[in-house]
Amino acid sequence: MTKAPTDYVAEIGLLIYPQSQLSAIYGLTDLFRIAGDAAEENGPRNVRVTHWRAERGKPPSCVWESHPASGRGLDYVISPPSIVMPDKMQPMPVEAAWLQAQYNAGCRVCSICAGAFVLAESGLLRGRRVTTHWAFAKELAQRHGDIEVAVRNMVLDDGDIISAGGILAWTDIGLVLVERLFGRSTMLSTARFLVIQPPRPTQLPFTEFVPFFDHGDEAILRVQHHIQEDLTAPLHHKELARIAKLERRTFIRRFSKATSLNPTEYIQQVRVAKARGILELTNRSLDQVAWEVGYKDASAFSKIFQRLSGLPVTEYRRQFGIAKGASH
Repeated sequence: MTKAPTDYVAEIGLLIYPQSQLSAIYGLTDLFRIAGDAAEENGPRNVRVTHWRAERGKPPSCVWESHPASGRGLDYVISPPSIVMPDKMQPMPVEAAWLQAQYNAGCRVCSICAGAFVLAESGLLRGRRVTTHWAFAKELAQRHGDIEVAVRNMVLDDGDIISAGGILAWTDIGLVLVERLFGRSTMLSTARFLVIQPPRPTQLPFTEFVPFFDHGDEAILRVQHHIQEDLTAPLHHKELARIAKLERRTFIRRFSKATSLNPTEYIQQVRVAKARGILELTNRSLDQVAWEVGYKDASAFSKIFQRLSGLPVTEYRRQFGIAKGASH
């Protein structure tokens, strides 16, 4: 069927599911309206935004529209964040089936934060890479072993499936879609008007390393406590294996199984986590910070810190430092 002519460039559907974040729904609605206004100098450039909700077990239907129209169909649909943690989210088979039907009809699907759990129910993410909030990544990967969770990304644009990480990453994914529809100039104009950053490349600066201590391996737990006690001590595999009372290869295998990281990766994460706290709360020099977390070479520390936090040391302190006299 030929689509009826319209004065809008795309229709974006926003899915309202139980306990979804309404601020994201209304924020995206406003963002796309502002983007359309910013692009109007080249002629009518509206985005038609529709809100969809399932009621009484029936598939979602349109409950609000920004521009009354008919005959076009959805170009994008977005599953927004949730205001509850993923383990409190109820199963949503009706919404999931609707998302799959929209995708099969040629619509591109998007998720934000815990909205990835709703999208995952549809089966559309099997064998695909997706991002979600860094704190939910482990649970998403455990529930859906056939999904590759790319937690570093703030937005992961796979063409037909787009996902965003943080709770407020609706601004990032909204601007990504604005750039797709209107170009970079309009995206930047929209960001400037809303006083928000253009789409951010990573959510690493906001992550928090939370080590696993509930794995039940007492030998590995002893080593973890030893690492935490003194990060300036030599933490060689041979010495850590001795503390665990295990042969070196056995120690590395069991450590990796218990913590999901090999010993070197784990030590780096613990050291960088401590360094973050020092940078946030003090004005100590780079050399001092490096030494306090166990690095004699400040340059090597800087490279590891940037790789794991997503920011250089000076930029991290500028953004997150709260010590008196810290530069901002």
